[in-house]
Amino acid sequence: MAANRAKIISAARKAFAEKGYTAASMDELTAEVGLTRGALYHNFGDKRGLLAAVVEQIDTEMALRAKEIGSQAENVWEGLLAEGEAYIRMALDPEVQRIVLLDGPAVLGDPSQWPSQSNCLEATRQTVRELVAQGVMKQVDTEAAARLLNGSALNAALWIAASSTPQEVTPKAIEAFRLLASGLKRLSPDFF
Repeated sequence: MAANRAKIISAARKAFAEKGYTAASMDELTAEVGLTRGALYHNFGDKRGLLAAVVEQIDTEMALRAKEIGSQAENVWEGLLAEGEAYIRMALDPEVQRIVLLDGPAVLGDPSQWPSQSNCLEATRQTVRELVAQGVMKQVDTEAAARLLNGSALNAALWIAASSTPQEVTPKAIEAFRLLASGLKRLSPDFF
């Protein structure tokens, strides 16, 4: 059963990326992997449930990729910024654009309510707690700061995905994200 589920998700991911959610045919998709619509409904309930599974898979991969990029930074603060920037840049990926940032919100609703986004939010909360404890970040409500940082990266990605000029919008979004985040950073004594 897990193998069938994985086959359907893989085929749906390809179909949703190439054709979009609306145009993707569930009959074609299931036939392509040698299964019936019954297998799709058994595993996902309906087409919307399948999209949710595909979005969760891609969004989880995005979070892992961003975390990996952040872990290569010279410190936790730069890691936080690198993760946000990486997430924003992923909006340039056609698969991410179409499935996660355009079709996902249109069909599944507010991305901030998706389970995969809740995982990202928890990771950001932990990082904010650590930065506040280290004195790198100003004393701020952890929940508020984490939600605003995540929300600004998510909304920047949504803006890029919806833009007719995503290559032009991306550097602007990244610059604004970094400026917004820098307002949370405590000034170093060297600046006085």
